[in-house]
Amino acid sequence: MKSEGFESPPAAASLAVDAKRLGELLSGVSERTIRTWDAAGYIPEPVRVGGKVLWSVAEVRAWLAAGSPDRVTWAACKAVRPS
Repeated sequence: MKSEGFESPPAAASLAVDAKRLGELLSGVSERTIRTWDAAGYIPEPVRVGGKVLWSVAEVRAWLAAGSPDRVTWAACKAVRPS
């Protein structure tokens, strides 16, 4: 995954997006692929809000800027990164 593919259309102003929208933001990745990547731990951990599974847009941007590490590596990076 490449960070230059992360676009900023008007809907990206949202704080969090679902799997379908995340896939659209990542240059047309399918919702199924996003769910597969989530299950495999390739993308940041989503949050669950009211039964919905959502990804923080800010976190996804930071994750891409960090080179798209796997979830375990990303969690370790966040733990040592100042807030």
